[in-house]
Amino acid sequence: MSENASAFAYLISSILFIMALRGLSSPTSARQGNMFGIAGMVIAIATTLANPEVVGYGWIIAGVLVGGTIGTIIAVKIQMTALPQLVAAFHSLVGLAAVMVAGAAFLAPEAYGIGTAGAIPAVSLIEMSLGTAIGAITFTGSVIAFGKLQGIITGKPLVFPGQHFVNLALGILMVALIVWFANGQTGLAFVAIVVVSLVLGFMLILPIGGADMPVVISMLNSYSGWAACGIGFTLGNFALIITGALVGSSGAILSYIMCKGMNRSFHSVILGGFGGETDAAAAAEDMGDRTVKSGSAADAAFIMENASSIIIVPGYGMAVAQAQHALREMVDLLKNKGVTVRYAIHPVAGRMPGHMNVLLAEANVPYDEVLELDEINRDFPSTDIAFVIGANDVTNPSAKTDPTSAIYGMPILDVERAGTVLFIKRSMASGYAGVENPLFFRDNTMMLFSDAKKMCENIIKALE
Repeated sequence: MSENASAFAYLISSILFIMALRGLSSPTSARQGNMFGIAGMVIAIATTLANPEVVGYGWIIAGVLVGGTIGTIIAVKIQMTALPQLVAAFHSLVGLAAVMVAGAAFLAPEAYGIGTAGAIPAVSLIEMSLGTAIGAITFTGSVIAFGKLQGIITGKPLVFPGQHFVNLALGILMVALIVWFANGQTGLAFVAIVVVSLVLGFMLILPIGGADMPVVISMLNSYSGWAACGIGFTLGNFALIITGALVGSSGAILSYIMCKGMNRSFHSVILGGFGGETDAAAAAEDMGDRTVKSGSAADAAFIMENASSIIIVPGYGMAVAQAQHALREMVDLLKNKGVTVRYAIHPVAGRMPGHMNVLLAEANVPYDEVLELDEINRDFPSTDIAFVIGANDVTNPSAKTDPTSAIYGMPILDVERAGTVLFIKRSMASGYAGVENPLFFRDNTMMLFSDAKKMCENIIKALE
């Protein structure tokens, strides 16, 4: 394939990626967006393989078969509850790939058209080192995020005095190493960049608490895009540059949106360690000896079928119990009884952006019934029942009343303002942020202690 034809094919591929992002911005067009993305990737891969410089297809075919097989197995077996950690794991692979490609380009620059060993242009070396640094940070940061989401590593912030100064020192050292590498072109400098970046990735993500993991996911998504973009400049691959820039910028925009949704500083997110200073104090909050009013599925069914309006607030507990289908069946019964039912989605409900939307879409919940926080929050005071199914931190009034809380300042769904709050939860344990929820003790709250799916199924039986 000629150079002009390749450039045109890469342009078509990039346009399809842009259309994919546009499609993914809305649930109604998400499937179409996925198809655009698949088509763009097929064109990009085919164009790359048709490059005259590609002379051996054996390793490429082997890699495609191995990777495709692993990806297929994961796609078939993965549970919806495990999507956040799956995304984190894939981000780590993108970062690792950037480091590997940079290493290959440094060892064999002739194969990539960037000069000869010891005589690589300074611009290429800077691009290479930046891609390496961001890729290594993405790799270790994503591994830590995966560990926290999977429960292998505690979700509580791991902090120590002076951690920000250590991160600053590592950042300054990184700049010095890049200057050394661009001037000396030594293998030792390249290895040092990789090692310091790997350490920095650990240092940036370990201090972040569980409540902030949705922001971490979107932030690492941005990092992986910029790593790919940097390597694209090194390789002179326009598709990689454009795609990496799209992923990087869209991830950064999503991080900004998440920060607004959690009242976090965007700059603090980029620098890492945000939100960790108050978690320990908040986790130790004493709720005293106040009593909790609990009820049964029959109680909940009676209250709901006699209501005129209900707002359902799904959270990670719904995902763990895989209760979305039972919830949809329960809602259909309530609608048949003349009850108006809508869903309220907090921007950081679950453990990644859009987690609840995906689960509800899987259960074929109509898109027009699913509303974001800004669209529905004002309706709680005029709503008979707020039915909270597995959500905790995003409904916690401490975010508005307790300055020492780890979630203080985070916009929440004002479920406590509804006439009655039905709260499905397995126990009185605190949420993922480690913060006790005073909503449990409100006079208008009835706790439904059970697995979310089992409770919904028992409510269905009572309604029938």
